[in-house]
Amino acid sequence: MSGNLHARQPLPPSGQAQAAGSALGSILIVNPENIPAQNLGRRLSRRFALVELASSIEQAERLRQRCEFDLLIIDTRLPDGSAMAWVESLREQGVGAEVILVAADADVETAIAGIRAGAADFLLKPLDLEQLDSIVDRCFARRMAARTDVPTAGSASMEPAQDPVVAYCEMVKPVCAVIRRVGPTPATVLVLGESGTGKEVAARALHAFSGRNGSFVPINCGAISPELLESELFGHAKGAFTGAHQAREGLFTYANGGTLFLDEIAEMPLSMQSKLLRVLDDQKIRPVGSNREVSVDVRIVAATHRDLAEAVRAGRFREDLFYRINVLTIRMPGLRERQEDIPTLAIYFIRNLADELSLPPIPLSEEDIRALRAYPWPGNVREFRNVIERAVLLGQSPARCLQDLGHEGAPASESTGAAAVPGAPLTLASLEKQHILAVLDACGGNKSEVARKLEVSRKTLDRKLQQWGQSRDRD
Repeated sequence: MSGNLHARQPLPPSGQAQAAGSALGSILIVNPENIPAQNLGRRLSRRFALVELASSIEQAERLRQRCEFDLLIIDTRLPDGSAMAWVESLREQGVGAEVILVAADADVETAIAGIRAGAADFLLKPLDLEQLDSIVDRCFARRMAARTDVPTAGSASMEPAQDPVVAYCEMVKPVCAVIRRVGPTPATVLVLGESGTGKEVAARALHAFSGRNGSFVPINCGAISPELLESELFGHAKGAFTGAHQAREGLFTYANGGTLFLDEIAEMPLSMQSKLLRVLDDQKIRPVGSNREVSVDVRIVAATHRDLAEAVRAGRFREDLFYRINVLTIRMPGLRERQEDIPTLAIYFIRNLADELSLPPIPLSEEDIRALRAYPWPGNVREFRNVIERAVLLGQSPARCLQDLGHEGAPASESTGAAAVPGAPLTLASLEKQHILAVLDACGGNKSEVARKLEVSRKTLDRKLQQWGQSRDRD
């Protein structure tokens, strides 16, 4: 196979940029097997502007001198060098193209090596074409977002609390498809799911695909007192209440032109629900203590782990607001329903947490995968991430960490009074203490850094450490 163009469509005229996954975009397929490469090239050329084929690293490098590719699809068996080493070299050179590695057979260790080298995804032959299309679309979404500084699911710029739910199983494919379809519309979306399933990740993905120029602004409606929630959302005028020494803009203003994520909307007081309904209908807000209304252009994404229909029947949630925000519902499945995702999530979290904590990545064995799949994960992806973080901090295998925490196929007891007994499940309070102290050790006793990593206030951290009789502070 030569390095010449094997599949090409005319590039769109200047200024006619389209969304990720459309006719705009360039792909380089590096595969020494001629027929499979050409078949894949023909398939992708139907949707993308430029698809080039190369049979070796040398040919691929020549093509790269002519064109900056958005996506590289690389077979791991190349005739003139290691695909892993080449990808690692590209990353060292600052090449920002997304990379998908394809292998005839691979174990967990090989997949981890590929991810560490800088690949976004790792696929096995024979290719599942629907899965490939989904991964290609996700890669292009990240690539386009990176060019416009828009954070999206899977982007490296996302904060640790919004780690993307990287998923291939059938349970999540419909969710990703709905997000891609609905993202560019102004429709209000309600995201439902258990705690820790990635509802905010879905909301951020909706914003990333929306094409809106404004910011993504999240707020937890249950974490702010009812007295302050109105001011937090709508802002207030100077002198509106005691302590309002100057006017302040609210989150609707900050989210103007973007997306406002109302997390745990079921916890919003009834008095605020009526005011939110009016804003959704009129697209106007009135700051507390002000006589004037301000027009806003804000896309609303709401989320809750509660049954909103039951809350309506119980009189805790307004029926008219429920119908207003329930234009489209996305349900995020629990991790126990998505066991096929566990190896991918483990690899992702090991790589990113090791970088974040400046610690070496831990190996991941088949025993680890079996142990991680056996546990029901009542805390879902958030709990999964915490276990992987503990494993990285302690340099232990995830399976060992699950055993140490008493997680042997059943969730730990939620009682908080009993002390840990060897071989018995740890209480949640004991687990919290162990985790916080482990992070404190890893941060050299710097409480401010610990509070940042754990995403809690310094005051909360000080209170807990005082309760445990700990006074390790090197700030």
